[in-house]
Amino acid sequence: MRQTRSRPHDPPGERPVVSPFLDLPPLTAADFAAIEDKVAALLHTTADVIVTQGEALLPLEAAIRGAAHPGSTALNIVTGPYGQTFGNWLRSCGAEVVDLAVPFDSAVTAGQVEAALREHPAVDFVSLVHAEAATGNTNPVAEIAAVVRAHGALLMVDAVASVAAEPLLTDAWGIDLCVIGGQKAMGGPAGVSAVSVSARAWERIAANPAAPRRSYLSLLDWKERWTDAGRTVLPHAPAQLEMLGLGACLDRIAADGLPAVIARHRAASAATRAGVRALGTLTPFVPEDAHAAPVATTLRTPAGLDATALAAELLRLDPALPVQPGGGALAAGMLRVNHYGQAAAPATVRAFLTALATATGADGAAALEAADKAWTAAADS
Repeated sequence: MRQTRSRPHDPPGERPVVSPFLDLPPLTAADFAAIEDKVAALLHTTADVIVTQGEALLPLEAAIRGAAHPGSTALNIVTGPYGQTFGNWLRSCGAEVVDLAVPFDSAVTAGQVEAALREHPAVDFVSLVHAEAATGNTNPVAEIAAVVRAHGALLMVDAVASVAAEPLLTDAWGIDLCVIGGQKAMGGPAGVSAVSVSARAWERIAANPAAPRRSYLSLLDWKERWTDAGRTVLPHAPAQLEMLGLGACLDRIAADGLPAVIARHRAASAATRAGVRALGTLTPFVPEDAHAAPVATTLRTPAGLDATALAAELLRLDPALPVQPGGGALAAGMLRVNHYGQAAAPATVRAFLTALATATGADGAAALEAADKAWTAAADS
């Protein structure tokens, strides 16, 4: 409810709105830099981190347009819809693109990547999504990164759906461009994102005559006007509320401990999958547990059960459930359960399974028991 208060100098009858979102003190350059440093700690990197003022598609496109150019050859790994988007951007940059596509209900392997690189030795840029929240799969980035580094190519990783849900060791794995967003496992705002940029990546971008300049997509502008200038004067007014939200979720992760946050997401995924299997009405869209992303569980509905209608019924039963139908062509046959941030909790998993049992006319007791056991086993592992 909005709060109001009158002040002696207000015109008669007028009561100004008082809100925690208004009249905030300015976000200083030091505040902004401190948040960047917290992101770097979360990513386990000493590379430059640039916090971008927009949803994560902004730094993803900026990274591709900075590194790709006519004459370059990119290996674009497609394990879901975002990989398809990256391929379109790479082609629009004039790069020669080799797509390595696998079924959306599985993961790519390092062996497949190595074979593609052997077949296409000119590849100098590789794009990869760590976890696809839209399809519920996750890829073995550490193993893939080792293959890419041995080949000598630059590696860009979309870690928006994996950061804070899975281990992400940017420097140790050799990731050159690592993009994150705050709205999924981090439990933060959607309107702010970040990218870490290795020294190799900066060299590649600086040498690219087609890299954006004087543009919202220009990482070089940020580097020159902000990072290299000592981070003392912001190049533009920051998105203050989003930055405060990002700082707050980073502080909460630090307070909880990153290993504990990762363990919660792993347990939420394992418990949901176990409960659904015990219930017997839906099946995991990603069959292999090792390929399942901890940030979201995707479920395949049987013939005759429309996922969009099921999601609507579940939300009618419990409007707080983090469920939605799949996107696009998957809308009719896939249900998605998000384990974002604080939703990665036993109570949320149990509430979902209870509602699913009610909506499908099944007995939920066995599902709840299976979920509880799986949560305990995953949390203790």
